[in-house]
Amino acid sequence: QVQLVESGGGLVQAGGSLRLSCVVSGRTFSRYNMAWFRQAPGKEREFVAGVRWNSGTRYYTDSVKGRFTMSRDYNKNTVDLQMNSLKPEDTAVYYCAVGNAWPPNDYWGQGTEVTVSS
Repeated sequence: QVQLVESGGGLVQAGGSLRLSCVVSGRTFSRYNMAWFRQAPGKEREFVAGVRWNSGTRYYTDSVKGRFTMSRDYNKNTVDLQMNSLKPEDTAVYYCAVGNAWPPNDYWGQGTEVTVSS
């Protein structure tokens, strides 16, 4: 059974940092794409950052470029999202996803909540 478990969310002041982690178990996802999405209250889920398995190329939505960094550990089957210079508009539930498509959407975690206070 595939399981994705996110951690690292919390409450932080604007300008602060958080590091989210996602651990994938049940399968080896070395040949799968991985990504982070987020869903703010009253809004649709949106792509935040992702990495393609074959090239290692990372992609970021414009609003987080220069502030967020995604890293992937193929040996540990984990993917992290380092979030710096956080803004109130980054407040959302953040989800990890993995799969064959781009962006990936085959398997999802339960989400971790990030709240940025002004």
